[in-house]
Amino acid sequence: MTTATIAHLAGPARRAGLAAALGLCCSLLAGCATPPAHPATADAPAVAVPAAWSVGPPASAEATSLTRWWTRFQDPTLTTLVDQALASGTDVQRAQAALHQANALRDASEAALWPTLRLSASAQHSTSGGDSNGTPLAVGLGAAWSPDLSGLRRSALNASQANALASAATLGDVQRALAASVAQSYIALRSTQQRLDIAEDNLASQRETLQITQWREQAGLVTSLESEQARGAANQTAALLPTLQTSVDQSQHALAVLTGQPPAALASTLTTRAPLPQAADDLALGIPAQALRQRPDVQAAELQVQAAWARVDQARAAAAPDLNLSGSLGLSALSLGALTNGASVVSALMASVAMPLFDGGAISANVRAQQAAAKQASAAWQATVLTALKDVEDVLAALQGDRQRITLLEQAADAASNASGLARQRYGSGLVDFQTVLETQRTLLATQSAVASARADQSADQVRLYAALGGGWQADNRATARATPAASASPRSANNTPASTTSP
Repeated sequence: MTTATIAHLAGPARRAGLAAALGLCCSLLAGCATPPAHPATADAPAVAVPAAWSVGPPASAEATSLTRWWTRFQDPTLTTLVDQALASGTDVQRAQAALHQANALRDASEAALWPTLRLSASAQHSTSGGDSNGTPLAVGLGAAWSPDLSGLRRSALNASQANALASAATLGDVQRALAASVAQSYIALRSTQQRLDIAEDNLASQRETLQITQWREQAGLVTSLESEQARGAANQTAALLPTLQTSVDQSQHALAVLTGQPPAALASTLTTRAPLPQAADDLALGIPAQALRQRPDVQAAELQVQAAWARVDQARAAAAPDLNLSGSLGLSALSLGALTNGASVVSALMASVAMPLFDGGAISANVRAQQAAAKQASAAWQATVLTALKDVEDVLAALQGDRQRITLLEQAADAASNASGLARQRYGSGLVDFQTVLETQRTLLATQSAVASARADQSADQVRLYAALGGGWQADNRATARATPAASASPRSANNTPASTTSP
């Protein structure tokens, strides 16, 4: 350790000594002012990104903007619920608080690069043998600065900045997930209400059949067996109504909590039944690389890689010499009045440089630990990219199956409706037995419920697609106001054209 301290009281000799000390400090720092560069993140293992999705519509040159994808369902109630959840949801509030914390830590790291000023004042009163020795007073102004020649504080700032940007992306990921959860719950609500309507319509038809059967029994045309079968079928359908109503109530409660309200707050608003929301099947999908750029979790994972490598630089810089400059200027007097007239001027300047000579390998071990953490962050980023690709591929395959299933179920429901009507007519004419009527009614209820469920699955899968493509969030400008955002994790070459692989 080398330390040079000069008390600047008077005369050029002292100032010359200070200059010599500063020169000594700078010469010691000259060879290690620049920290060693970490491996380029571009050398990290790349993730292969296909040129197009394996299923679904053809890729387009421009990805669709999905910032407010829920408006594509053209359901004002859904739009209101999602907007309210994004404004008041507890998950969003928690993520916003985490973002404010990350921004504050970033500001604290930036402040470490600047000099500090300190104002001080002191008074001392002492006595000797019962006599007062006076009350010496002192007022001073001190300054200190540590030039970041080793890059340690700059690396810390880079890590804090990347963390702040990652927190902004994490907030976006919370918004993305919350919007999807609200839409899924709303679709479940409308689907259950639709199935409740279907059950009530079928119950009304079955009760009409029961009435006809009772009349025929009174006329001696059928036995009580048919009447009891009709009553059993009607009661079985009626038993579905409480279960479906319970599901409706639970969906309303879930939506209320997601929007930051008590569970029963939306009961009056959502009791009125409305059609199942469905988006137009005209989503223009960009190539996978473009879709990944819209995923906030991919951006957050990439920024965590950048923060990890900045911490590697910070750990390496700890081995470099550290230069500290400080000075003070003050007034000293024996009384308050003397501070403005006749006070002594006291000044001091100090320059010091220090570097570790032996630490038992602690710095080297910390560098290795930070490098391992950076590799973990890189692996987590790769997993996030692969998961994003899988999410989109899965939902595209599901949507393709939904369309085929709906077409077949609608045809089956039409056939079941015709069969049920014909069976009732022929039973009234005595041409078929009552078992045929019961079977056609059960089939009709089952197929109509299946159609409703399949349409709900399609709407839910549309929501999943929007979420998988990264829709439903906007970058928080508060996190990027004082630095340029890091490059996207999506693959782009120097001329801004899509590439086939991506790396952080």
